[in-house]
Amino acid sequence: MGAVLTVEELPQQGDRVVFVRKGEFSMPGVPPEEFDGAKLATLLWREAQGRTVYVGLGDGPVTADLLRKAAGTGVKLLRKLGGEEIHLDCTAYPEWAGVAVEGALLASYRFEDFRMPESRSKTMLRTLTAAVGKADSGKVRAEVERSVILAEAVNYVRQIGNQPANVVTPAVLAEKARELAAEWRLSCTILGPKELEEGGFGGILAVGKGSDNPPRLIVLEHRPTDAPPVVVVGKAVTFDSGGISIKPGEHMDEMKFDKMGGCAVLGILLAASRLRLPVPLVGVVASAENMPSARAYRPGDVIRSFGGKTIEVLNTDAEGRILLADAIGYAVERFAPRVLFDLATLTGACIVALGRNRAGVFSPDPLLRDRLWQLGEEAGDPVWPLPLGEEFGEAIRSDVALVKNVSGAREGGASVGAAFLQHWVGKIPWVHLDIAGPAWVNRELPYLEKGVTGCGVRLLIRYLLSLATQEPRS
Repeated sequence: MGAVLTVEELPQQGDRVVFVRKGEFSMPGVPPEEFDGAKLATLLWREAQGRTVYVGLGDGPVTADLLRKAAGTGVKLLRKLGGEEIHLDCTAYPEWAGVAVEGALLASYRFEDFRMPESRSKTMLRTLTAAVGKADSGKVRAEVERSVILAEAVNYVRQIGNQPANVVTPAVLAEKARELAAEWRLSCTILGPKELEEGGFGGILAVGKGSDNPPRLIVLEHRPTDAPPVVVVGKAVTFDSGGISIKPGEHMDEMKFDKMGGCAVLGILLAASRLRLPVPLVGVVASAENMPSARAYRPGDVIRSFGGKTIEVLNTDAEGRILLADAIGYAVERFAPRVLFDLATLTGACIVALGRNRAGVFSPDPLLRDRLWQLGEEAGDPVWPLPLGEEFGEAIRSDVALVKNVSGAREGGASVGAAFLQHWVGKIPWVHLDIAGPAWVNRELPYLEKGVTGCGVRLLIRYLLSLATQEPRS
């Protein structure tokens, strides 16, 4: 991707995306039944000076996410036609020029690493221009610059996340974290098998035992001040076969996406550093490959996690919470967070409850939970509150250990997973995000192709930006 520019007026030459309210479009030779500005409807118009894609906004309220989707829709169409220099007409909506640019950049991403040369895109988006009229150009430009950083961080996550398990192993993910740290002024610590053994990380080691690709714990730190940090913990299972409790074959190929919580953490640290946020931030990624073998952990095993808490394993396919137990326990002890978030493709039950568009959000703090709910709507990274409660904790009470890793019943599976994690959080303010539904998509969306979405990055960066307004600058 080349330059992103903000200008007052829409250039007369080149490919353009123009947003149209329903009922406000009129052009000789175009009947209303062909195009009337209905929501996300498109009309491609060719003239000597270039192509224009008109994108409908409908007749309802115009929101930030609608502009994000409309920009993505228009840019995706022009990119399929080979457009390399695209102009967005944001003159009627300058306050949302940033989200329009975000949608455009997300729509321009393609994962083509394994396509044959003849089937790859022949062009790239070289210039994106947002026309914003007479708006406060300094403020709008700052919003656009922030949106560029956010979109590029999401696309970075998508690029790693779409890689197959034979390319991205725990060791490779750790190396990518090292490269990220070196480029963007982050400190990086990697714990390999020896350090995990010495540190008492029984959960991560157990999950990774069945694989020839040993696990890693990855720690990235953005430290503008010495204040207690926000900590973001991510699950990164680079492939999840289910282990001894093996999954059905159907859709098992999608389990290369079980690393998306951890990949999102990398993207959040990337964006925080590029934005120079004054908020101290630590990312902790627990990465393993869950495979069946003679060495694999088994149903009936009892694991001693970091810090000594014990887990009875009833199902080796509920491995993500075991990884997170170690990572959360370590993060709480090592960093004493001001607030802790975890992101994980944790449960199919969350998809059953909420579908694929929304992540489940869990927190014992209703104000914090509702804040994330609100920010998710603004960010186009929506979440929906799901309950915590004593009944879910009782469902995983073990006869032989502190907890068992599944309840054995079908009811409330997403809440049971959250209740399990709560044992390792203690009294730290905490939010659990179950991103199993929206972490990847199986169909094209207005600004997303099939594959990884980067879910969680835009949401948590918006939260960090809201904290940044309260932080003293050093």
